[in-house]
Amino acid sequence: MKKKFLVCVDITNEFTTGVLGSAAAAATIPLATAAIAEYKKLGYDIIFLQDTHGDNYLQTQEGRHLPIKHGKEGSFGWKIVRQVLDAAKEDAKFILKPAFGAISLLDHLQETVSRPNEDIEEIIVIGLVTDICVISNVLLLKAAFPEVKISVIANCCAGLTEQKHIAALDVMRSCQVNII
Repeated sequence: MKKKFLVCVDITNEFTTGVLGSAAAAATIPLATAAIAEYKKLGYDIIFLQDTHGDNYLQTQEGRHLPIKHGKEGSFGWKIVRQVLDAAKEDAKFILKPAFGAISLLDHLQETVSRPNEDIEEIIVIGLVTDICVISNVLLLKAAFPEVKISVIANCCAGLTEQKHIAALDVMRSCQVNII
């Protein structure tokens, strides 16, 4: 039987209402919650990617370009938004990611099925931030699994700005990702 996945990127307190949050990001929460509940009922495996940084964050390349401490494991800001988490119940898989893209997501998917390009029917992605972490993970998935249907639910994502959100969706569409 083919597997289906819903990947939820960085839907954390920091990226919605916290230090890196925005009104647009906060507005995705009810939509993301509904999507998670719907796709869970349809038999999709739910995977949460969680931006996670160490004490040396400001000395990393990302930290030098975005000098706002965030992603400290265990902090309130680092945690997945409660209502989104509740929609997934206890069945979700959590993958910590130290950078924009999560290579460990690819590893997990390859371990879950024996032939990913044949055994994965679909991967749907939602989350934050469209023009950084969402696009990074979507393009990693598309490169690793070129024959898998990969989709992004546009209204369950938000960018740094609306213009960057739309531009990221356009780039993903150009790479044969379904924007729904």
